[in-house]
Amino acid sequence: MIELESGDYSAAVSPFGAELRSWRAGGHELLWQGDPGWWAQSAPVLFPIVGWARDGLVRIDGIARPMGVHGFAAQGAFAIDTVARDHVRLTLRETGASLAAYPFPFRLTLEYRLAHESLAATVEVENTGARTMPFAVGLHPGFNWPLAGGQRESHATVFEAAEASDVPVIAPGGLFSSARRPVPLVDRRLPLNDKTFAAEALCFLNARSRSVRYEAGPRDPAVTLAATGFPHWAIWSKPGAPFVSIEAWTGHGDPEGFEGELKDKPSMRLLASGASDRCSLVMSYSANREP
Repeated sequence: MIELESGDYSAAVSPFGAELRSWRAGGHELLWQGDPGWWAQSAPVLFPIVGWARDGLVRIDGIARPMGVHGFAAQGAFAIDTVARDHVRLTLRETGASLAAYPFPFRLTLEYRLAHESLAATVEVENTGARTMPFAVGLHPGFNWPLAGGQRESHATVFEAAEASDVPVIAPGGLFSSARRPVPLVDRRLPLNDKTFAAEALCFLNARSRSVRYEAGPRDPAVTLAATGFPHWAIWSKPGAPFVSIEAWTGHGDPEGFEGELKDKPSMRLLASGASDRCSLVMSYSANREP
């Protein structure tokens, strides 16, 4: 583990997957600790796809290639580029195994920077190959629920702007259906309870909100997530689980029935040779808030 500190705040990052494994504020652990009985991860990095590929396959150059949910970066051994008391920068490059599934040379860099009350995660994708590279990237932090000693039943997520009160139905295999289902979003506030997560993740595609607040109650501790370069939000848990994940994505799972090339999948980004793309997610904690 790579330990970061800034005042009363601390964080821990694993070089395996460049995964954030701890974020502590004022003695409270905010991040889910990865109990395999519910969900073994804490905050995986998603690349080169986000979500599920149909039948676990992506098609590149007419060849169907195996690709697991959210890609392979979460299982990658990142090199540590720089490390200091309050920040770390890690990099993943292609390997023989990755090229068999995803035939594109790349450089994927994660930087975590801890400051008082905030933790910034920056993702940079660089195409180091000779041809255009399709990709998607995402950050998938899970938070303890309840948060910082709050009551589980009072928790909610609050969007910065008004969002649609329905979301895509997730079909078998994690595929995105054209059908939609209602969610109990009222005045930008989505209450969190077991019923909320009875039918898979809630995916707000091309959202208007650039930030989402995860709060224990209207005046209780909260984490605000502010995204730059990520157009989609997903909120996911399991009925009864003591965590909730608030995810920022550039892409999403395959549409139901999709059989096209990876480059033609909706919401994939196409990166020219030698070009790079940056996204960031800044998470801020507030212990006490005004009404």
